[in-house]
Amino acid sequence: MKQEDVIQDVQKKLFELQDPGYRDFHAKLLPTVDKERLIGVRTPVLRTFVKKFGKTEEAIVFLKALPHQYYEENNLHGLLLEQIRDYDRCMEEIERFLPFIDNWATCDMLALRVVKKHLDIFINEIYRWIGSDRTYTIRFGISMLMKYYLEDEFRMEYPKKVAQIHSEEYYVNMMRAWYFATALAKQYDRILPFLEERRLDTWTHNKTIQKAIESYRITPEQKEYLRTLKIRK
Repeated sequence: MKQEDVIQDVQKKLFELQDPGYRDFHAKLLPTVDKERLIGVRTPVLRTFVKKFGKTEEAIVFLKALPHQYYEENNLHGLLLEQIRDYDRCMEEIERFLPFIDNWATCDMLALRVVKKHLDIFINEIYRWIGSDRTYTIRFGISMLMKYYLEDEFRMEYPKKVAQIHSEEYYVNMMRAWYFATALAKQYDRILPFLEERRLDTWTHNKTIQKAIESYRITPEQKEYLRTLKIRK
């Protein structure tokens, strides 16, 4: 089974699932991705495809074929990583994949369910990722903190780590704001001082408040108070 044949077959199947209208719409949301690299496959359709594809020998070959040509191939790669049940192998595969992520959507769709049973050691990987110099590796690390460490596993050192990240990258700071807005919804009293004491840069501070106010998980009373904390330029 040649890698080239597997790639061609996967691309052929993805184009059979193409929705041109969705491609044109989605391209506008992905300014960092050349439109020619978009096929136009809706995520639910891709998830249905990967359920069957992930059980094949071709899927094993496909995971080795980095970098990928198309955006949807990257998303397919990410969905295949979700199916890995061995923690060590999952870490090896995500480490190979992270340098090739070039957009927010592929980054944010990654959910490594196998880590739920290894959160005590997975945090070390997250710290390493958020210390990276690659935009989407940092963003991925923050997203993992947001997905898996805001409830029973929450520790105050985690938001402190996110607050200490200094970046000029929009897609890093947007994720930082998203993290703090979500953290407010789940740990309001413990996260509020980050805004009251202005521990974040102005842009992330104000974006956090904006996203929190848009959230249905924040109470009207909390939203009213958060509005008073906005930094006026």
